Amino acid sequence: MKVDNTVSKAIEICLRIFGIWPNTSCALLRRLFWIVTLIFEQVFQYRYIVMHFYLIEFSDRMKILGAAMAYSILLTRLLIFWYKQRTFNKILTMIAVDWEKCSDTKFSMLTTKCNAKLSQRFTKMTVILYCTMVTFFGSNVFLQNTNDGITSNVSTTRPLIVDMDLPFDVNRRFVYEFVIIVQFFHMLICANSMGLINALLINLILHISGQIDILRKSVLELFPKENKCSTNRSMVKRVITKHQNVITFSEHIEDLYSYISMVLFVSDTLLICCLGFTMVTSIGQPDASESIIRNFLFYLAVNIEVFIFCFAGEYLSAKSKSIGDAAYDSLWYESDFRDGRSVLLLIMRSQNQLTITIGNIANLSLEQFSSILKASASYISVLLAM
Repeated sequence: MKVDNTVSKAIEICLRIFGIWPNTSCALLRRLFWIVTLIFEQVFQYRYIVMHFYLIEFSDRMKILGAAMAYSILLTRLLIFWYKQRTFNKILTMIAVDWEKCSDTKFSMLTTKCNAKLSQRFTKMTVILYCTMVTFFGSNVFLQNTNDGITSNVSTTRPLIVDMDLPFDVNRRFVYEFVIIVQFFHMLICANSMGLINALLINLILHISGQIDILRKSVLELFPKENKCSTNRSMVKRVITKHQNVITFSEHIEDLYSYISMVLFVSDTLLICCLGFTMVTSIGQPDASESIIRNFLFYLAVNIEVFIFCFAGEYLSAKSKSIGDAAYDSLWYESDFRDGRSVLLLIMRSQNQLTITIGNIANLSLEQFSSILKASASYISVLLAM
């Protein structure tokens, strides 16, 4: 079970591509490239919506708007990550220190490695899901081009994977093929980056979960039943220090993902609404099955994204509560009063549960996930009634 780091290699590669990972070569040039690329793409996408606003159906408008918003969300997340670069560096430093210390005991090493292995499996599932989503999303264009064949100087407008109003003639031979290939791989990179940023949150939550399990075991071993009166004072100090490190690590996660969560809750509510409305209105249409299949995985990925954030906040809160429970279950009341007082302070501090907030407004929880689904369903019913 050899694992080098809690953060998966795929996430590291993704963050290096966008100039987020520490000590990445030409980080400023990478950031500038993606800012320019995403801004220009946004301009062409929203320009298409404005230029064809009265020429396309309302359901098509919602579908195009949903795709454009996905790129806007990605750009916002990247800007937040670049702005919070120091916080991210501190998180990676604390992870490295935890890996060095976990070699002290077999339980610590096993717990840390198991959580790291679980993080890698989740990352692989995320990459597979988003690659499949992009493939299905662009399958309609590829199948249509295969059926129609490759012809030169096509007079009719040929469909793109991502609808854009480009400043040149896309229908020319080789130009069209080049555009859809670039769109496909660009969408593949952007979609996987969105998924891997979400997977990074799970990696961090699993790491802090392992550290909490190590802390709980240390607390229970402070006051052994065999020798109730002897307590290692240095071990008590290590437990208090470990608890403080867990709190600091949680605060760094909160600082990094708080505003990302706020952007996600606003945007993904609208995305779920747009995609849900597109699939509902396509029922009964000639190409209903193609439209539903094309948008379903995108709809599923957005819902999974919201669920991941809400589950992460709920799981972190439940884990932090278990610290106080472990301290209370120990034999602290039969120890020296100074050691017992230290454990009492630990119990009191554990009452303030660790959590991730939505822009310091509300806590991430499964209750918030259900509220998003209810709000999206309400918006869809309003749009259908229009």
